[in-house]
Amino acid sequence: MKKNLKNNTKKVIVILMMVVIMFGINACKNNESDSKNLISFEQENEKVVNLFGPMEKTNPDADNVARTAFDMTVAMAEQKLNLIVEYRTYTAENYQEKTYDDVALDRARNNMDDWYLLNPDTIQILGSEGKLVDLSVLDSAKNLREVVKIANVVDGKLVAIPQEVVAHGLFVNKDMFDEYGLQLPNTPEEFLECCKVFQQNGIETPIGANRWWLENFVFAQAYADLYNGDNTEAEIQALNSGESKYSDYMRTGFEFLKELIDNGYIDAKKAYISEAIEGEGADFLAQKTPIVMAYWGAANTETAYGNTDFELQVIGFPSKRGQMPVVSMTGYGINVDAEHLEDTMNVLDIILSDEALKIYTETNKVISPSKNVEVDCVTALKPLNDKIEQNTYVLGSNAAMNVEQWGNTCIIVRNLLNGATVEECMEEFDKLQQQALKK
Repeated sequence: MKKNLKNNTKKVIVILMMVVIMFGINACKNNESDSKNLISFEQENEKVVNLFGPMEKTNPDADNVARTAFDMTVAMAEQKLNLIVEYRTYTAENYQEKTYDDVALDRARNNMDDWYLLNPDTIQILGSEGKLVDLSVLDSAKNLREVVKIANVVDGKLVAIPQEVVAHGLFVNKDMFDEYGLQLPNTPEEFLECCKVFQQNGIETPIGANRWWLENFVFAQAYADLYNGDNTEAEIQALNSGESKYSDYMRTGFEFLKELIDNGYIDAKKAYISEAIEGEGADFLAQKTPIVMAYWGAANTETAYGNTDFELQVIGFPSKRGQMPVVSMTGYGINVDAEHLEDTMNVLDIILSDEALKIYTETNKVISPSKNVEVDCVTALKPLNDKIEQNTYVLGSNAAMNVEQWGNTCIIVRNLLNGATVEECMEEFDKLQQQALKK
């Protein structure tokens, strides 16, 4: 009897222990499930906006000033709005033969992202298709320089805004100009005379050129009056309607380039195959070539022209109105059908605020799109910066023009380098204009 009681007692204890264990396991499972559900709930409710651009977020340990400056402004927006900006990145390996512009167009047309970093021609295309939000409603838009508004308005809407204004200029070896008693040139005639003197003194090719930036000579002469006169909007409208011809504006600049080539001041064959800075940089730094052309940031960057053994000055391109900076810009645009439209608008408003642009400008030492934020530029850039502060410039990219400027002019300049006549180049502009008028 006792033995049976003892056995029964053991059975009860075992059963109770099993019940306790099972309860504990179920409790753990429930807790684990609750935990998973909580994480899932948090993830589902975390606000995210998606940016498509050419590069990923910068590794905190990476030495990349430009990306760090952008990431700093994005971090400011993330903190203030309690959200995450996800970078969706273009890589050539993933898209094979497609360019960044091709991919950006495709993604924007299919509403795949909230906002994009866009090149001028893409801004123009998407803006005319009605795919980009009018950003003039942003508080930060009230502070924009006029040059930014002009370049990024399509069909009356401000469809893109950059974080910096990119200015191109002539990079000159002031010591070499002084050696031969030359003043820095203002007009095309003065520029030609400088080249002549250099060549007479044994400098066979005074201008170091590449296949990308010779169009700046054309823009400076073609649009000096258009952008610095009183009829900018009317002149652009006349071009868009076909009343005026792009070729009539461009002709003088192409004739000037042809004269530089014919006189041997530019090596056309070398320029045709040379990449920017890589092709002409070594000779310029070695003081074999007194003149090259580049963008603002090249004067800040030691891998370009930021550490010369001579006095570097950056001036505008020659024009009948004097030294003329050529300005181009990429811009951030928001998809009109963005999934997170309100949050994306708020993000852009913060990264384009004077507070954020001050950080960006001071970090990168570039020209701000805000008229309230001034750049503390290096001495070499002061001549170029002074012109821009005086609102003296021409645009190399303008989304308000129905013929894309920067890319098309670059291609036609390359035709000139490859032996095309000025008249043949003008015919190409006429064709482009006719195609635009048919759309």
